[in-house]
This record gives sequence, structure tokens and C-alpha cells, in this order.
Amino acid sequence: MPIEPIVFRDGVVELIDQRRLPDEEVTLRIADVVELADAIRSMAIRGAPSIGVAAAYGVVLGMSNATEVSEPMTRFREVRELLAATRPTAVNLFWALDRMQVALERNADADHADLVEALTAEAHRLHDDEVAANRRIGQLGVRLVPEGGTVLTHCNTGALATGGYGTALGIVRAAWERETLAKVFVDETRPRLQGARLTAWELAQEGIPHEVIVDGAAASLMAAGEIDLVLVGADRIARNGDVANKIGTYSLAVLAHHHRIPFYTAAPVSTIDPDCPNGGAIPIEERPADEVRSVRGVRVTPPDAPVRNPAFDVTPHALVSGIVTERGILTSPYEEAIDRVLAR
Repeated sequence: MPIEPIVFRDGVVELIDQRRLPDEEVTLRIADVVELADAIRSMAIRGAPSIGVAAAYGVVLGMSNATEVSEPMTRFREVRELLAATRPTAVNLFWALDRMQVALERNADADHADLVEALTAEAHRLHDDEVAANRRIGQLGVRLVPEGGTVLTHCNTGALATGGYGTALGIVRAAWERETLAKVFVDETRPRLQGARLTAWELAQEGIPHEVIVDGAAASLMAAGEIDLVLVGADRIARNGDVANKIGTYSLAVLAHHHRIPFYTAAPVSTIDPDCPNGGAIPIEERPADEVRSVRGVRVTPPDAPVRNPAFDVTPHALVSGIVTERGILTSPYEEAIDRVLAR
């Protein structure tokens, strides 16, 4: 079974510290919402669905630690503001906070203990719903992998990123179980190497054949006919089908289009932002320069080299063959397809 990257029990969030993988498997135990917000911001936990799950549990921590809450909504706004500021591109974060707010409003007249109990139950439901959605994505998307197919992935879209199973990597898992998958090419994913460190680690855990490649190798492998399908995740999907994902995704989409290779995004419906009209409206997080200047603590540039470090890019919907959700595989025209799945 895929690993459990985040668990909430006995008032404590337990999460695998993804910054330490693959060298060490360290579990953080967090009982304070400020500490959890820092874990999200510093990418101890990452991946849009996992960030949403963590934020839901963060609300529970923030509300339960305030033992004398005379105005629950005032306290919730403080907790929400803290968590919302951690990773602005991942829309699942805001989706989870909205869902927890609805649960709070539904139980606004309960005493403190009952309110915390209700919020805890809602956070667990949200987590279960995300994992169930991921499994359904795998079931629906497996047909995209041709017999004996080779898949290219980018960043990490497995259990670590999604709360317990995987989106794009969930499809890979399903294809491996059906014995249709031959191999996975894993983009290293500069600058934080989520592919080389995390995806390779997950695939090795399950014995799925894979090879790590530098990001710049994808073009030549496509030209040589070694890649049949590109599967990536998403941190936010705009209403018109534009997709924000880890930096480097747009390049892969352009390459796949040129080489006539299918390019699919896999994400739960919670990653769709119906209030965002197109990719130009998606906020792109800029991360610290030292992430580029150093690799795993080893400096690779001059000490004060100027750096731009956007964490994400936007792939225009015209380059996306389809979006695999738990409610079906969406194809162009995306705005109409997105309206249909959101109405269900």
C-alpha cells in the first residue's frame, strides 16, 4: 500500500518530513498551528492536495489550542490568515479552508469541545475524500497508458503530494497493477528535486521500474520515440483549462505537442478554481533564491548570483490533451467540461 504522508491522531498532526527524503525517513509531530504553517511554507509537506489536508488539520489545531474562544469566527479568521499565507498557488489550500469554515458555521452554537470534535470529523472526511478521489483518478486514467507504455512524470504527484495515493502517479500505480506499464521516466525537477528525491523514492518502494533523468533530457528522449505519454499533476486549474503546476511543466507540454505525444494533467476537482478565468490570473509563488544557488546544502553558483525562482508555471489549455479528475476525463472545450463536473 502507498505510504501515509500525513495522519492526525490524539490532537497531533504526524507527517513525513519530505525535506529529509530520501536520505532519512523522519516523522514530524506537530501540535501547534504556527508550527504546521511553517511546515507547509518550508515544504516539509507539499503537493496541492496534501497542503489542503494539512490546512484542514491546521484549523483543528488552531481552534482546539485556543481553550477560551468566546468568538470562534474571530479565532478562525486568524488561523485562516496564517495558513492562507503559506503557499498561494495551491488552490486546494483555500478549498480546504472554505470547507472548514462551512463546518464551523454549521456548528457555531456548539460549546468549545463539541465544536473541535465537529471540526476534527470534517477534517478527517476531507482527507478521506481526497484519497478516494485520487484512487478514482487512477481507475479512470489507467486507460491512457498504452500496452507496454513508457510514461514521463514531473515533480511528485504520488502519495506524498496527495494525502495518501496519487494523481498522475496514481495512474502510474494503476497501470503497473494492470501490467500495462513498462517504465517511468522521472524528471529530477529542479530546483528542489521533487522527482529525483520523492517520486523515485515512492516508485522504488513499490518496485515500479523507473529511471531518473535531468529535466533537459526530456526533449531528446521524446525525439528518440522513448516516451509514449506525459502525466503531470496540478496546483491550480483555471476555468478555461489552463494549468498551473511545478516549474518546468510548460516546457514539457510544448515538447510533447511538437512530438505529438499525449500530455495529460491529473488532479481532483478540488484543484479546479472556478473563480479564476485563465492562467494569467493564477498567482505564481516566488521562492527563496538559495533554493537555486544551492543543491542539498552544496552551493552551485557564485555566492551572490542574481536568481529568479518561480515555483510554478502555467500550461495553456491548448497544449493539454485532457484533465483526469475523479468525475471523468475532461477534454476541450474545457470551460464547458469544467462547468459540467462542478455542477455534479
